[in-house]
Amino acid sequence: MAEVLLPRKMEIPNDPSKFGSPDPLHVLAVDDSHVDRKFIERLLRVSSCKVTVVDSATRALQYLGLDVEEKSVGFEDLKVNLIMTDYSMPGMTGYELLKKIKESSAFRQVPVVIMSSENILPRIDRCLEEGAEDFLLKPVKLSDVKRLRDSLMKVEDLSFTKSIQKRELETENVYPVHSQLKRAKI
Repeated sequence: MAEVLLPRKMEIPNDPSKFGSPDPLHVLAVDDSHVDRKFIERLLRVSSCKVTVVDSATRALQYLGLDVEEKSVGFEDLKVNLIMTDYSMPGMTGYELLKKIKESSAFRQVPVVIMSSENILPRIDRCLEEGAEDFLLKPVKLSDVKRLRDSLMKVEDLSFTKSIQKRELETENVYPVHSQLKRAKI
């Protein structure tokens, strides 16, 4: 006897970013203030981001595997799409963290956003010149996070599209007869 399959309700996400890459954007949030850490974590989660929070620049370096002089082992596969850090923290500032990340071959390309409650233009300029993606004034707004997320999603989509195109070119080089037949049909 044949089994009858009943139709199931299909869940379709409301967030268009869910249709892109299967992995959510992973953000490392760094802030020494417990309240600010919870606040930025909430904004990022509401924006469909995966979030890792740490309470200092030193902990961020440990998480990224950059806290030792030797080459980090096993951290090449760590996928962080964005680092958001407070500027003013005890021990190591967000600016110093930015410099260490930009010196790293493994994380140099990861965008870093500096956050601060102080609107000091020379500080902002110095961070942007050192390679910060953006400088946000606290309190960070949901619109700021969504703008960053959307910008990163476009970059990720472009990167994904380029990798597909590269694979297609590699396939054409491996199977040139098949690609010529495909062109002949057109």
